[in-house]
Amino acid sequence: MEETNAAVSEAASQNSEQTKPSMDSASEDKGKKSEKKGKQAPNPFSFSDPLQTKFVNCLLKQGKKTVAQRILRDTFDELTRLGEKDALKTFETALQNATPTLEVTAKRVGGAVYQIPSEVKPRRQQSLSIRWILEGARSRKGQPMHRRLAQELLDASHDSGHAVNKKKEAHKMAQANKAFAHLARY
Repeated sequence: MEETNAAVSEAASQNSEQTKPSMDSASEDKGKKSEKKGKQAPNPFSFSDPLQTKFVNCLLKQGKKTVAQRILRDTFDELTRLGEKDALKTFETALQNATPTLEVTAKRVGGAVYQIPSEVKPRRQQSLSIRWILEGARSRKGQPMHRRLAQELLDASHDSGHAVNKKKEAHKMAQANKAFAHLARY
């Protein structure tokens, strides 16, 4: 009985040794394929990052969240391809550069409507910057969305582009109407 158990275990170990080399050769083939492509930086897309989740939710159309996630993931790849060392840092810098601190709100005082400058709350700052970046990307034509978005993020990270112009315009309006700031308390 012991001899048969020993024979069975020996046969099983020989079978497992025979299957291991075939698995190793398959993994070697995969390794060769990835070496041919060259070094690729890991994609910084994350489902757990609240900023990226908010951006994806603003990006999606008609409830197609997986399409929006793919667009953002491809945008990060495109930023890396365009020469950015850290695509996530470029993304965050672009959002920071497009974030407004002042805006004007219409307020009716004594029968007249005044444009009153006010500070923008943090949640609205984030929403406006995301909205403006997406608006700028959608206004570009002739390329896939991930390329347009990558270009807009790149422009915004370098303090140019549609989103940054919208921010500057909002600040200019607030500066022009600062004489009416005293009406904010009404």
